[in-house]
Amino acid sequence: QVQLIESGGGLVQAGDSLTLSCAVSGRTSRGYNLAWFRQAPGKERDFVATINPTGRITYYGDSVKGRFTISRDSNENTVSLQMNSLKPEDTAMYYCAAGRSIEDLRIGRGDYWGQGTQVTVSL
Repeated sequence: QVQLIESGGGLVQAGDSLTLSCAVSGRTSRGYNLAWFRQAPGKERDFVATINPTGRITYYGDSVKGRFTISRDSNENTVSLQMNSLKPEDTAMYYCAAGRSIEDLRIGRGDYWGQGTQVTVSL
């Protein structure tokens, strides 16, 4: 069992930066791939980024490449999402997920999910 708790969301202006954090717990959690997804009202959930257990492999969704950076801290057992140059279209609920397969995570198949943190970007 893996537990995930997101934090760091808020209201920011376009062009601002924001960092989301996800605290990960569970006896086997350090062996999981971790990812961020987002879902805007009335839209499907989108893949944002994923990172493997060593932190050496990362993948990003096309809409965030070059603006967002995913990282993980093995000591603290957290995964972060640094978001730069935020746009109004980045407004969504952001979810942290864990999965055994990084390829499954890339297509939205996570084994465990957090409750989400809201990010709102105003003009």
